[in-house]
Amino acid sequence: MGNALCVCSRGTVIIDNKRYLFIQKLGEGGFSYVDLVEGLHDGQFYALKRILCHEQQDREEAQREADMHRLFHHPNILHLVAYCLRERGTKHEAWLLLPFFKRGTLWDEIEKLKDKGNFLTEEQILRLLLSTCRGLEAIHAKGYAHRDLKPTNILLGDEGQPVLMDLGSMSQACIHVESSRQALALQDWAAQRCTISYRAPELFSVQSHCVIDERTDVWSLGCVLYAMMFGEGPYDMVFQKGDSVALAVQNQLSIPQSPRHSSALQQLLTLMMTVDPQQRPHIPFLLSQLEALQPPAQSQHTTQI
Repeated sequence: MGNALCVCSRGTVIIDNKRYLFIQKLGEGGFSYVDLVEGLHDGQFYALKRILCHEQQDREEAQREADMHRLFHHPNILHLVAYCLRERGTKHEAWLLLPFFKRGTLWDEIEKLKDKGNFLTEEQILRLLLSTCRGLEAIHAKGYAHRDLKPTNILLGDEGQPVLMDLGSMSQACIHVESSRQALALQDWAAQRCTISYRAPELFSVQSHCVIDERTDVWSLGCVLYAMMFGEGPYDMVFQKGDSVALAVQNQLSIPQSPRHSSALQQLLTLMMTVDPQQRPHIPFLLSQLEALQPPAQSQHTTQI
């Protein structure tokens, strides 16, 4: 679990015998906070994610998130620098020390471009999509699915390479549902852990006897692709208007026609957004399609984001 953590004077903490200086808050969620810290031993910046744990189950989930990070050593999956659990009276805080990405997330990039009336080029989209698929391929190969893929959970490295983050919703890739009770439990779990406007149709109304597999990530990836193409997710406005996303995802998505996008890219999006999960492609098929669509290597430097 890591060495003991102590909070020291002047806004520093010690994790695994290394001292880190608090710089500023980066963000917060329901029961977690992210701070920017600097390693005094190396001068590098890190993101310190603090998860409030009210009970044993919270501690187990935080430990599991750390374990998920440790499973992977892949350039497109965020690695864990250190992990420890801190006692605060009767409660605990789980601390995950992670690399800091100054460029932020894919969503930050999409928003920045949209503010200027611009979009990612198809060449940029294809490169981002290919590397994101490679990260998902590594997750699926270990028998897991990400289950909460969205533009805010994809960081961008210095060279614009995508890095998958927030592994707290990762679960077994293939889930055999054999009763109505199990179906309802999975549906409730998805409602809590899978962002509604990027959630696959089969997770909104789980059938009593079915198999849910890693292709939930392919649907979410399709929503990410749509956001890269058009500046917002396909169901973002449905959710913001208060309409039913659960109902909207049951119908085949109507994709706007744009001269910015090739028919091959639009066809790829259509495949990812297949409502029937059994007809939706797996990641290896998408990788083979994307590798064939990649631009010549010599021109890639001109489209870094």
